[in-house]
Amino acid sequence: MTLRLPAAAGLAASVLFGQACVGVNFDHEGHIEREQKRFEVGAAPEVALYTFDGSVEVRSWDRNEVLVEVEKRGQDAEAVGKIQVLSEQSGNRLQVEARRPGGGSTFVGVGVFRSPSARMTASVPRGAHVVVRTGDGAIVAERLDGRLELRTRDGSIRTLETTGDILAESGDGGISIEEASGRVEARTDDGSVRVSGTPGSVRVRSGDGTVVLRIRQGAVMTEDWMVATADGSISVELPDGFNARIEAAPGSGSRVRNDLTLANVEGGTREVRRLRGTLGSGGHLLSLRTSDGTIRLFRY
Repeated sequence: MTLRLPAAAGLAASVLFGQACVGVNFDHEGHIEREQKRFEVGAAPEVALYTFDGSVEVRSWDRNEVLVEVEKRGQDAEAVGKIQVLSEQSGNRLQVEARRPGGGSTFVGVGVFRSPSARMTASVPRGAHVVVRTGDGAIVAERLDGRLELRTRDGSIRTLETTGDILAESGDGGISIEEASGRVEARTDDGSVRVSGTPGSVRVRSGDGTVVLRIRQGAVMTEDWMVATADGSISVELPDGFNARIEAAPGSGSRVRNDLTLANVEGGTREVRRLRGTLGSGGHLLSLRTSDGTIRLFRY
């Protein structure tokens, strides 16, 4: 249900209908409407959130319930009214989707166009498996233990304190995976990537940007790791007791700068054009590649 009111400066209203709440207000940013949707779920639901344009934030809470707030924005009530918010639930699976209206952008001033958008904020059980897709906007996911699949065509991605497997993919934006464990896969066509925590697997690729890994004490490789960037430096900090075979290949004219104690070294020990060696007892391969940039290896 949608509530419509005549435009007036400072006007605000909210109406509750069962499990859906609709709010409306008007400000200098145009017309805004908010909808809330609630779902009763188990401890590890599968939650899919899709929006054509807008940021998405997902955070955990201690309830077997999912709450999704959708903030729809546009030039006027007519533009916002064309944004459809659809939801469905089947057992422990649910989906909320904001669909693009027709008509595209609206001219609102000299050289300024305002496109409709639908921002989502979700509270979910910590064990939720979450899929997020947005055409244009940042994604934030915090304190979740389930699988995460996060994709944006244009925007940054940030996760914090996650223990499940992560797939983060941006067409244009940086990616920050902070204090993660489990499997981490991050890809961006244009942007830097930062990963920290105790992951078991890391696969990172950037088309244009630096890559930083800060691996904490207790991390154990469960499979080969791969880090690559087409244009940018790579910095890797590894803790005492970490085991790996390391191969580092910097870009043309660049070097590997190594502060780790390696065995079976090929290519030198401190500053070389290419480096192979064994850290600790070896094991899985940590492959570092950049087409244009320096690779640095530190002890954390």
